[in-house]
This record gives sequence, structure tokens and C-alpha cells, in this order.
Amino acid sequence: QVQLVESGGGSVQSGGSLRLSCVASGYTYRRCMGWFRQAPGKEREGVATIDSDGRPHYTDSVKGRFTISQDTAKNTLYLQMNSLKPEDTAMYYCASEASGGRYYRVGGHTCGFAYWGQGAQVTVSS
Repeated sequence: QVQLVESGGGSVQSGGSLRLSCVASGYTYRRCMGWFRQAPGKEREGVATIDSDGRPHYTDSVKGRFTISQDTAKNTLYLQMNSLKPEDTAMYYCASEASGGRYYRVGGHTCGFAYWGQGAQVTVSS
């Protein structure tokens, strides 16, 4: 059973930075992983994904501001968020690929995500 545990959320002012971490356990082979977010009253959207070859993909609204990375030795996925804006305020979720998962297309890359973390709140004030 795959488990994903996020940390690093918080409240910052516009222009600030935060880094989210997601520790994964329960699997051994590389798979695509991603960060998603959901604001109140809105659908969940893909923010950034990293494919099984380690290549990053971003939604247009975060390009140049957010960086997704992973430390495979630590089974940890990161999302460095810089130049944060109030519209980035949302619950952020880490997700991992698995067969039967729902497909999301982020930055031209499609992957099916079936495992989700509990979420980390990010609040950006103006």
C-alpha cells in the first residue's frame, strides 16, 4: 500500500516562498508523481508532475515560479514555490501514479494518479 505524507504548507505574503515535501512509502519502482491543488469551490488541478524518467512538467500559471524535484534515495518529492501570489492559495496534494488512476494532463504530460496524500494548506495574502 502506497502512503504519501505532505509537509511544509503555511501562510506567506505575496511574493514569498514555501517548499512542500512529500515522503512516499510502500513501493519500489519509479513512477510518475505530481503536485495538485484545490481551492474552495474549484476543481482539483495539476500544478506540476515529474515523469518516470525524472522530467518535470508544469501548468502554465506556475512556470518560472515553481520547481518540482525528487530525491529518490529519500523517496521524497518536493515543490519549491517562489513568487507566490494570492491565487496560489489552495490545499496542495501530493499524488503517485498507479494503474486504474484518474488521468491528468499537466504541461503536455499525461499520467494516471491513484494515490493521494492528506494535503497541505498554502495561504498567500496580498
